[in-house]
Amino acid sequence: MSDSQVTRVEEHVKHTHIGGQAVIEGVMMRGKYNWAIAVRKPDGEIHVEEHDLVSGAKKHEWMRWPIVRGCVALVETFSLAMKAFTISAEMSGEGEEEQLSGKEISLSLVMGGGLAILLFIVAPAVLTNFITRTSAAESPFLWNGVDGLLRVAAFFAYIWAISRMEEIQRVFRYHGAEHKVIHTFEHDLPLETPVIQKWSTHHMRCGTSFLFMVMIIAILVFSLVPVRATAAALGLSGTIGILIVAIVSRVVLLPVVAGLAYEVTVKWAGNHSENPFVKVLLWPGLQMQRMTTGEPDDSMVEVAVAAVTPVIERERREESGEMAAEEAPAEDALADSPLPI
Repeated sequence: MSDSQVTRVEEHVKHTHIGGQAVIEGVMMRGKYNWAIAVRKPDGEIHVEEHDLVSGAKKHEWMRWPIVRGCVALVETFSLAMKAFTISAEMSGEGEEEQLSGKEISLSLVMGGGLAILLFIVAPAVLTNFITRTSAAESPFLWNGVDGLLRVAAFFAYIWAISRMEEIQRVFRYHGAEHKVIHTFEHDLPLETPVIQKWSTHHMRCGTSFLFMVMIIAILVFSLVPVRATAAALGLSGTIGILIVAIVSRVVLLPVVAGLAYEVTVKWAGNHSENPFVKVLLWPGLQMQRMTTGEPDDSMVEVAVAAVTPVIERERREESGEMAAEEAPAEDALADSPLPI
């Protein structure tokens, strides 16, 4: 397929809920009914397995409320990521000594979460106090503006730093393969390597764009927190007391920020991706993908195709009624709007 053909079919994109993530030497893809993972083993063979999706939102209506559904999707995505990384770690290791247990991976993710709070919440807040020579109570808009800018800067610095690591570079290249395959599927083209490789490694629904939106919305939300009143109610005063309230409030409000980012990035922007304003809004996140994606080789594309094929096939069977009702699980309540790929 020529470049001009690719340009022409750009206008006929179909919106899809299918997305996923890159893992160690592989790709995980998620659809409405199932998720599948494909990993390149040391011997060159591609290990593929698929699983049904299980969502708590099927049982509880309140989990589908605006903002709440974003928090639920975030938790479910995090849980699915743990499972996917556990499988990829087991399948990609060359020997038993290199394989990580589920507990070790879970511990690593928890420690990573703690490091993220320290790097993107605690450190910027402390540094903001030194830079502004004021507190979140005395000059809330100035303080939160500087704090937000430092948080964004820390995010950029973190992404740039890890992108220098050879192992992470391979994961980012699989990330690029994932995006290319999704582009091809969205344009209803054959999932063949020469066709797939024509597409960009950047995608509007990328998780990098979602995280950037979280950073921006956080500035707005945290600016509205009544830090002075909260500190007074808790009997805290002085610079340290107010700083503690500001930090704790950020941690507590993270689900709210994530939920709002979900509504903006996934529910709204995801359904209006051709809108010029949406393109401008998501442009910074797309530029960040220059650091979080890389050009994949053909073998990586092959793995991404192996991951998405069971998902596409399952949805084809569901839509054609080939699966018996007792065999098919209930559709994932959040599958039409999962977190970005």
